[in-house]
Amino acid sequence: MSLATLLVLADGRLPAGGHAHSGGLEAQVSAGRVRDLDDVFGFLRGKLATGGLVSAAFAAAACRRPGEWAALDDGLDARTPSPALRKASRAQGRALLRAGRSMWPLPAVVRTAGGTVPRDMHQPVALGLLAAGAGLGPLDAAVAAAHGVTTGSAGAAVRLLGLDPYAVHGLLARLAPECDRIAAEAACRSDDPVDDLPAAGSPLLDIGAEHHATWEVRLFAS
Repeated sequence: MSLATLLVLADGRLPAGGHAHSGGLEAQVSAGRVRDLDDVFGFLRGKLATGGLVSAAFAAAACRRPGEWAALDDGLDARTPSPALRKASRAQGRALLRAGRSMWPLPAVVRTAGGTVPRDMHQPVALGLLAAGAGLGPLDAAVAAAHGVTTGSAGAAVRLLGLDPYAVHGLLARLAPECDRIAAEAACRSDDPVDDLPAAGSPLLDIGAEHHATWEVRLFAS
């Protein structure tokens, strides 16, 4: 593991568009389900245990076997029932690859003869491919994916609810051991067939995303 390289990949300041997404939090705040710091902690913990596990597992698998990226991308698409969330994930994957390719080469099995990527892919798959290109391993990719699931929504919570940023980062510190555990579980399954990878879902996030996509005024893209 290269800790410095992993920090670059997981850095929230990477110009990959993550700041424009709340990870479903904006819709839940609007619905009154998330109102304060304790609610944010519950939201982050629940998201880490569901979408975080799925994202980490697919990032780890894409890092370990980049040649299967298309099948992994299809598998993640099948686990994302909300069209709005599929669109958001692919937009973030496209932005991540654009930023990441300025730092590391994608594995050769991903590129076409012209050096381009055949299609937009889901963000966790793109993350795993970049991790492989950077010389990182499946556990590194899983850590970056799980970490990103919580930090994006945490940053959005500060803006949406006017919370103390120090207190919100305190929540992230409390979640760090859980993030490590989920990343380790995901990495251990990186050799599993696509159909056997985690498929945990969050129906309220799916429903909220579809409502959120219809809003004329919103602070975040998702």
